[in-house]
Amino acid sequence: MGNLVHAETAELVAVVRLRRGVVGECKRVSHIVPIPEHGPIPSHLTALCGELILPEQAEVLSGVSGMPCEACLARSSRRDCRWLD
Repeated sequence: MGNLVHAETAELVAVVRLRRGVVGECKRVSHIVPIPEHGPIPSHLTALCGELILPEQAEVLSGVSGMPCEACLARSSRRDCRWLD
């Protein structure tokens, strides 16, 4: 009606975890990773928690599944994100 809210463009993110065999099962947590909207995927990705992930060592998940990275979740709650489908 009278009020108009202008939202900023949300950041594109993906949920990824390291593939089996790259790390032990207890370290295969679901990380939230910002993805560039344009251009190629970078040679390494940085999760919201700060973990560096090589794309060839990761699998993209359809959502947060398994054990989530608690630090990524805590940081994502403070950000506006548009989830990668």
